[in-house]
Amino acid sequence: MNRHYLINFCLFIFLVKMSTACSIDSLPNIYQLKVLNQPTEMTGSIKVSELNKMVDVKKIIPDIKLELVYTTSDNFMHTILYPPTKTTFLRLPAALALKKVQDALKKENYSLKIWDAYRPYSVTLKMWDLIHDDRYVANPAKGSGHNRGIAVDLTIVSLKDGKELNMGTDFDNFTDSAHQNYSQLSDEVLSNRKLLRDLMIENGFSIFPTEWWHYYYSEGQFDILDFTFDDLHKIERSQKRNDH
Repeated sequence: MNRHYLINFCLFIFLVKMSTACSIDSLPNIYQLKVLNQPTEMTGSIKVSELNKMVDVKKIIPDIKLELVYTTSDNFMHTILYPPTKTTFLRLPAALALKKVQDALKKENYSLKIWDAYRPYSVTLKMWDLIHDDRYVANPAKGSGHNRGIAVDLTIVSLKDGKELNMGTDFDNFTDSAHQNYSQLSDEVLSNRKLLRDLMIENGFSIFPTEWWHYYYSEGQFDILDFTFDDLHKIERSQKRNDH
C-alpha cells in the first residue's frame, strides 16, 4: 500500500472517531468542566429529572418586565453578547420560584424587571477574555449560576409609572455601594433592597454579596450549559411534541 495513501487513510479514521466521540459526549474545554452543548444531552438530563428543563421565562411569568442589557452594547462590556431576543430562560424550579416573587409584588402594584438570566457558557468565556477580573465577571474555570440557568439579575419597577425603584446604584455598578450589606444609603433605598431581598430569599434564592441585583436559586445541582437561545427554543418545542 502506498505510504501517502496509508497516512491519509489513518488520518481519516482518526477524524471519524473524533467526530463520533464529540457527537455523543460533552465537548471538553480548557477547564475540564462538564458542559452540556448537544440537544441529546439536554433531553437526556430532562429524562432524568423534569427539574432540569430550561423554560421560557415569559411563558411562566407573562407579565414580567425584561430589559436584556447584553442584547445591546449599552452595558459595562460595551459590546453585544446575545442576539436580539424577546425572552430569556431559567431552569423550571427557578422560574416557578420567581413567579411567586412576581405574584407577591403585583399585590403591591410592583413588578420584577430582569436584566439577565441564563447565559451560555461560551458568552462567559468571551466576557472573561475581555475583562479578565473575577470581581466583575464570572471565572469560567468554575462556571456560573447564569451558565446553569439558576441565576438572575433583576430589580423592581412600579406598575404605576413603570419606573425602577431606587436601589442606590445602577445595574453592574462595581463600587461598595452595590454590596448587599452596604448600609450608608437612604432609608428609601435600604427599604427597597430589603423588599427585593426578603422576597427572593423567602422563595428559595440566595444573595450574591457584592451585587444587590444578583440572586441564584439555591435548591438543587445543575449542569453548566452552552446552548444558544434558539437552541433552547428548539429543545423546548421538541419536548412539547414528545409530551404529546
